[in-house]
Amino acid sequence: MHKYNPSSDGGSVMVWGMFFWHDLGPLIHVEQCLNSTTYLSIIADQVHPIMLMAYPNGDGFLQQGNAPCHGTRIVQEWFQEDAGDFSLLKWPPQSPDLNPIEHLWDKVKRAIKQLVPQPSDLTELDSAIHQSWCQIPRITFQHLVESMPRRIATVMKAKGGPTKY
Repeated sequence: MHKYNPSSDGGSVMVWGMFFWHDLGPLIHVEQCLNSTTYLSIIADQVHPIMLMAYPNGDGFLQQGNAPCHGTRIVQEWFQEDAGDFSLLKWPPQSPDLNPIEHLWDKVKRAIKQLVPQPSDLTELDSAIHQSWCQIPRITFQHLVESMPRRIATVMKAKGGPTKY
């Protein structure tokens, strides 16, 4: 999830996104604070059906960030109940910088900063975010997925500590 502010006092747009090796997932506009209930509704209503379509054999992996709502009891229980549909990567709490989606959020942020004129309201900002997301080249997220074995090996070698990623 990422929050975009067009200016210091212009409000913000919050979106949640996902990607696979073969495609970008949808961006989900988050209207309220992301708490465990909101996150669980995104996972159950949006992510779960997409994972079932993309990985019908249950061989997909989902990597979460380290947001507090990801580790709540209600969210963890949901993942345990649906464990056969896809695997949830266990991620060390000291490695939030390794989530590959952060690279995509950075690309979107850079693309929006280059717009002339800049989005003047939240509707324009939301549109710019979605347009920038859709323009991310496939090779970009494929390289991120392909980098995961190296990232995981690096985290293991650092025993969960900081890495260059």
